[in-house]
Amino acid sequence: MLYSKGGAVPTALNGSGRAPAGLSAEGLAAEGVEAIGPTSPHAVTVPGAIDAWCRLAASHGTKGLDELFAPAIKAAEEGFKVAPKVAFDWGRNVAKLAADPDSRAAFLVDGQAPATGDTVRQPALAATLRRIGREGRSAFYEGAVAAEIVAKLKRLGGHHTEADFAAQVSEDVEPIRTRFRDVDVYECPPNGQGLIALMMLGLADQVTMAGPSEADRIHLLAEITKAAYHARDGHLADPRHGPVDVAHFLSENWARRVAPHIDPKRAKPLPTWNEVAHKDTVYLTVVDRDRNAVSFINSLFAGFGTGILVPGCGVMLHNRGYAFRATPGHPNAVAGGKRPMHTIIPGMVVKDGRAVMPFGVMGGHYQATGHVGFLSNVYDRGLDIQQACDAPRSFATEGRLQLEPTVPDDVRADLESRGHVLEIVDSPIGGCQAILIDHERGTLFGASDGRKDGMALGY
Repeated sequence: MLYSKGGAVPTALNGSGRAPAGLSAEGLAAEGVEAIGPTSPHAVTVPGAIDAWCRLAASHGTKGLDELFAPAIKAAEEGFKVAPKVAFDWGRNVAKLAADPDSRAAFLVDGQAPATGDTVRQPALAATLRRIGREGRSAFYEGAVAAEIVAKLKRLGGHHTEADFAAQVSEDVEPIRTRFRDVDVYECPPNGQGLIALMMLGLADQVTMAGPSEADRIHLLAEITKAAYHARDGHLADPRHGPVDVAHFLSENWARRVAPHIDPKRAKPLPTWNEVAHKDTVYLTVVDRDRNAVSFINSLFAGFGTGILVPGCGVMLHNRGYAFRATPGHPNAVAGGKRPMHTIIPGMVVKDGRAVMPFGVMGGHYQATGHVGFLSNVYDRGLDIQQACDAPRSFATEGRLQLEPTVPDDVRADLESRGHVLEIVDSPIGGCQAILIDHERGTLFGASDGRKDGMALGY
C-alpha cells in the first residue's frame, strides 16, 4: 500500500504474510518436496491482510472497523450478485473448488459454478468480519479463528501454529522510486516486484518508446521485460532474509550496462520462471476531497487461492507462498518467518513533489510490465489515463510473447519476423485503474479498464 497525505510524497505499508516458523526448503527437501504446489498447505503464508487493514485504519482512518466492514458484512450475509467476469473466472476454478469438501459445499451448486446474476451468501465470513470489526486484529490472529485455520492446515500437512498467527505484523517501509521522463514513480520495496517495474523504467529511459511503431513498442517492452525479470528471478526476495541491492538495480549504471544488449530488431531468448502468470488480485485507488490518496492492492494469488476453505470462519486461504522456491540456497527459497517474492505492486506518480497519480495494474507476474506499459502510454504517447488503460497489451512470458486479440495482424507479422513466438491469449492481460489529480484546477480524472469488473466513480 502507498499512501499520500494531502498530496505529499507517499509512505508505504507492507502487509504481506510470512511462512510458518517450522517450514524450510531444507525440510521440504527431506520430505521429498521439490516444489510448492498451488493447492498445497505450504503455499499458505500467515494471512497479512487483516493486520494491514487494522493498521491502516488506525494510522490514517477516521472511522472504526465496524463501520468500515459494514458493507462487506452485508454483502456476505445478505448475498451479492455474481458479475459476468466473476462468473467466467469461477467456472475455470470448479476442479480446484471440488477438491476441498468445504469449498465444494460453499462455492459450488450441484458441482457447478454459480452463473451470472446468481446470489451467493457467505454467512460464516460475515460473522468473522463482524467479530473483527468489534474486537480488532486479535479476533483473527488469536483465539477461535486462528485455531480453526491452523487445525485445518495441520490436517493437510501444514506447519502452521497459533504462535505464527499471533506474530504476524505489517511493516511500515520506505518507498523506492526512480525518475521517468519528468515525473518520479514510487513503488513499494522488496519483497514485492515494484523494484522490477522501476528497473524497467530505467531501461525505458535508455531507448525510444514514444515515436516508434506499435510493433517497435511491443518489441521493446518485451525485451525490457526479459532483462528485468531475469534479474528478478535471480535476486528478488525478502530483504530481511538476504541482501537485495536496490541501489545497484536502480542505478543508471545498471541500465546503461543492460540497455546495449536490447536489440531493436531481434528478439532474444526468453528466460522462464516456475510460477503461473496471471492471478487473482484486487486493486483499488481512492483520492478524497483533502487530496489524501491511497494506492492499495490485495491478492489471493491464484483464483480462490489454494482452494482450501476453513468452514467455521468462512476464510478461503490464499496461495501466495506458491511464489516461494523449494530449492535450498535460492534467494527466494522458503524459510520460517520469510515473506515470498510478491507480484502485487501498487504505484504512485509524483510530480514536483506532489502526488499526481495513484495507479495499479492487476495480473500476477504481468504487473511490473503493466506499470511500464501504462506509464509509457501516458508519458510517451500522450494518451489520457482511460486510453492508456484500454490500449492493447502484451507480455513476454513462459517462452512466448502473449498478445491480446486486439493487436492487428500486420503488427503480429512484424513481431514474428523479429523472432517472437506469439500466443494470442483468450483472456485479458491484467486490469488497470488510476486516478489523475489536477491540483491546479481542482479536478480528478478516473480510469478503470473493461477487462475486469470495476468502475471509476466520483461522489
